[in-house]
Amino acid sequence: MKQESPKTELPEVLTADQVEEWLYERPDFFAQHLNLLENMAIPHPSGEAISLVSKQLELLREKNRKLSHQLENLIQIAKENDGLFRRMQQLTLALIETENIEEMVAVLTTMLQDCFLADFVALKIIADPSENLTGIADLFTSPNEDALKSFEKIVASGRPKCGHPLQAQAQLLFGENSKEALSSAIIPLQLGEYHGILGIGSIEEARFHPSMGNLFLDHIGELVSSRLITLLNR
Repeated sequence: MKQESPKTELPEVLTADQVEEWLYERPDFFAQHLNLLENMAIPHPSGEAISLVSKQLELLREKNRKLSHQLENLIQIAKENDGLFRRMQQLTLALIETENIEEMVAVLTTMLQDCFLADFVALKIIADPSENLTGIADLFTSPNEDALKSFEKIVASGRPKCGHPLQAQAQLLFGENSKEALSSAIIPLQLGEYHGILGIGSIEEARFHPSMGNLFLDHIGELVSSRLITLLNR
């Protein structure tokens, strides 16, 4: 019967000499474990000259760093989008449960401030209020209002506009807080035969910037428009 050779117990801490001796006895080790070379710094014997293999290895490491950075960015974006989807769901459910316009405006303001970190929220319907809507008359802005000229392109485009609001825009939407709104998202609303504007303001200049995506802002605009039409028809 063949006896098994006793196992060699490795020391808890290897010295540099022990590692060198171990590798010396196994000259093909790195050929079988090429992945280890990606994270090792191996000086070239020719000094500053770089061999083709060394250059390829350097490029491989740089590519690996870029891919790792891209993956981290994608994971971060996915986390942010997941959070936005959850908040959109909360906003949708909350607005569906509202029974009148006053309640809807209150819920919309609270949700945008609590869930979307808005500092200021304004909702304007571009139309003269009828007699039976006197309780929410402050929501309406006459089509003849001079300040509406600054919103014409946004309303015509049907797309949200982000960035630093014009003075006339901030004044109409945020009133006494107009100077504090350093950035805003202006969302046009389509309300059947009428138009409306939803303004979301922030005291942070970089909160709403021109290059940011409009996907969720579009969804908010469609959601608010749909609920407003339903409640106005009542």
